[in-house]
Amino acid sequence: MPTDNEPGTATAPPFPPPVSGLTVETRRPDARAAVCSLAGDLDIETLAPAEESLAALVGQRPAVLVVDLAEVAFCDSSGLNLLLKTRLAAAGAGTELRLAAVPPMVMRVLELTGAHLVFSLHSSVRAALAA
Repeated sequence: MPTDNEPGTATAPPFPPPVSGLTVETRRPDARAAVCSLAGDLDIETLAPAEESLAALVGQRPAVLVVDLAEVAFCDSSGLNLLLKTRLAAAGAGTELRLAAVPPMVMRVLELTGAHLVFSLHSSVRAALAA
């Protein structure tokens, strides 16, 4: 029986490490605003990086915090709950939370739950920053 080290035998490639499914990038475009861009799935399995980043930004107390959702492919109830909790925390810190570039699938979740009525919604990050 050949071993993995013998010539002519192939070894199976290692399994790739699990991917979080969510990328989070933050930036401060100016002294008064912060932007948190999310890309991927915003769900129970991927929530932690977004939760940590949003809490850190709220803790910095910018006048405006924009959550860029343009690249979010999926949002479940835990993702919606994070956005709602962030809105409350931001209000408590004196920060205005604005959602930007909400994709249709995420907008559907906001509309079905009535949450679209409590968020400041904008077509783009630029529009959210200018509002």
